[in-house]
Amino acid sequence: MTDKIYYLATMPFESACQINILPEHHPAAQLHGHSYLASVRVPVLIDQKNINDSRGSDELPVEPVAFLKEHLAHTLAPLNYTLLNNHLSIPTDENLARWVHQKIDLDGIERVAIQSTHDSGVDLDKRGHAHIWRRYRFEAAHQLPNVPEGHQCGRMHGHGFEVILHANQNLNSTADESAADMGVDFGLMDRLWQPLHEQLDYTCLNDIKGLENPTSEVLANWIWQQLKPQFSQLSWVTVYETHTSGCHFDGRHYRIWKEQRFESALKLKRVARGDKRRQLHGHSYLIRLHLTAELDAVMGWTVDYGDVKALFKPVYEQLDHHRLDQLEGIEDADVTHLLYWIKNQMAHTLPQLDRIDLFETPGCGAILCWGEEGPALPD
Repeated sequence: MTDKIYYLATMPFESACQINILPEHHPAAQLHGHSYLASVRVPVLIDQKNINDSRGSDELPVEPVAFLKEHLAHTLAPLNYTLLNNHLSIPTDENLARWVHQKIDLDGIERVAIQSTHDSGVDLDKRGHAHIWRRYRFEAAHQLPNVPEGHQCGRMHGHGFEVILHANQNLNSTADESAADMGVDFGLMDRLWQPLHEQLDYTCLNDIKGLENPTSEVLANWIWQQLKPQFSQLSWVTVYETHTSGCHFDGRHYRIWKEQRFESALKLKRVARGDKRRQLHGHSYLIRLHLTAELDAVMGWTVDYGDVKALFKPVYEQLDHHRLDQLEGIEDADVTHLLYWIKNQMAHTLPQLDRIDLFETPGCGAILCWGEEGPALPD
């Protein structure tokens, strides 16, 4: 598939709201507040000329991620420390995402996301199709019975598992539509999840029928099979086995990811004169590797997370605690060039790799994708 580059920017804001269309006893019907996160994602189609025109300058433009952050901050400024009901009549996460998409005054927006809490949010795609998500947690033990002797996962151990349920909203609504058009309520997802939580929490997963080999992939499939018959809107199940690795399942395809952090210094060349990033500076980067593969019927996984980490290690050691602008064969150390450099380094060692996310600062960076994208992961 053709390579696709997306740039991302994320900004926080503080607002109060009241969802008046909900029943009086519903917590969100009362006046309350959130520490929101808003993010936008655009393809590389936002070119240099558009950026220059928007800044009234013919000189080398700002780097695209900074450009996006500037636009998003300007868009969100009227919402910060205000009552959202003064800006839109029904300030649900979905309607707020639509408001941001309308107000940002930027062509080519591919995705707008609103995260109102650590455990819930919405992603709005370029077609106006909304996907809501809700996060849950349970504590459990497990071991993988089919791994080679000496593999750490063959020993009984435990995790604080996190599960995200993704659901198609598919309303294409406006902020002024009625209560009947509100769509999937997070309360419904909570009620559907509760019986599974009671089965999974404070147990040994191996003792549950269907989870005798409880890899992330098998667990995601098991949850899908329990919920999909009664929850037709379910679109993906995401299982975090640890904070840095997990699996998505949509009823057909498995996608896993493994993430790491590295600390690096750099100078940028392709930024405007006077831009501070021309001088030596640094970031705590987050990189997330996404892989797609068929499920191994014996092992119960697509690719071992440990193998992904081991195969990436030679590249990681060139990135961590080094100057990125001095990497062999790289033109510049911006996220675009870094993503292509990493992809080229990994092309032969990890053929299942089909997407790389790279963030310079929390929620701000770029995605290089040459396969199916899968659902977005919340910040």
